[in-house]
Amino acid sequence: MKLSEVVDALDARVLVGEDHMDKEVNKCGASDLMSDVLANSQKGDLWVTLQIHLNIVAVASMRELAGIVLINGRRPEKDTQERAAKEKLPILVSSLPAFELIGRLYQLGVSGMRDA
Repeated sequence: MKLSEVVDALDARVLVGEDHMDKEVNKCGASDLMSDVLANSQKGDLWVTLQIHLNIVAVASMRELAGIVLINGRRPEKDTQERAAKEKLPILVSSLPAFELIGRLYQLGVSGMRDA
């Protein structure tokens, strides 16, 4: 599934990375612990979080994630957006809570990070 399809399915807004919506999403995970994402994510995964600070970009870039989805309408800090643009890392914003957002992705066939 492409990020552009995720945006449509979640009725999300693209804050950063409009030019990178063709990235493939392999799997998805929701966590607010960066150590969890570092330990359990793989290249091409989508990360759902409520964190908005600069470190989310560092973690997502290090793991070569497809993008980050911020829940509950949260907006990233200015330096987070600037760094994400520099790293060509899409950041999406959804008004949905994590539970509903992940449920929608699961219904679309996106499995969890730890699934085989």
